[in-house]
Amino acid sequence: MAEYRIDELAHAAGSTVRNIRAYQDRGLLPPPRLEGRVGIYDDSHLARLRLIGKLLARGYSSVIIKDLLSAWETGKDVSDVLGLEKVLTDPWSDELPGTVTVEELIATFGTGLPEEEVARVLERTVALGLIEPEGEHYRVPSPRLLHVGAELVAAGIPLDAVLDIAQEIRDDCDVIAGRFVNLVHEHVFLRLEADPDLTGDDVGEIAAVVTRMRPLVKMVVDPFIARAMEVRVQAALGAQLETIRDHLATRH
Repeated sequence: MAEYRIDELAHAAGSTVRNIRAYQDRGLLPPPRLEGRVGIYDDSHLARLRLIGKLLARGYSSVIIKDLLSAWETGKDVSDVLGLEKVLTDPWSDELPGTVTVEELIATFGTGLPEEEVARVLERTVALGLIEPEGEHYRVPSPRLLHVGAELVAAGIPLDAVLDIAQEIRDDCDVIAGRFVNLVHEHVFLRLEADPDLTGDDVGEIAAVVTRMRPLVKMVVDPFIARAMEVRVQAALGAQLETIRDHLATRH
């Protein structure tokens, strides 16, 4: 088994001496074996340190990490918890991100836009999450959304109006997502959380429910939005069509 001084351990784990000492103070990392006044670490410390780094990168707090590591030490399987984490953090779309340059964005959305307005529009588009700065270009999390915006602008709708509706729809979708999550939280998560004999199978049940939600959300939202569009289009444009017909009739 390899042995490390603290600076060597930090280098091997891609961490820092300061972090190692902080983890020891919080009870996340066991103390080293002492040889005189020098602390000697081994591969078990390295493995633990790498796991701590991965859990922190996934957003776990130090308190949760300590509980998971304690479970690991007592022989319990933490794979169920980490499996649930994977289900919770996996993307909900199979859409592949794209990239775009400022010049391409201007060509698509900014034709005729005053130069002083370009920076403002880009900043707003970033704030909406439609594009993300990445070096000399922008990452596009959802090329489909950008395509929809381009089509609306091409149809003659002002860019600011398109961005306004994008923000409103994003907020509406957040409400819908919250309702689904609250439903599962109330009827599944809280029930299992209250169980003093919570097991890995129960955690697996939570993961299965979340997995099941993925297609269900689209199956519910798609028909509702389709029906709502039918009603709204008929109500909004019905009278407009009559006006157009009357106008054409007076020309003949």
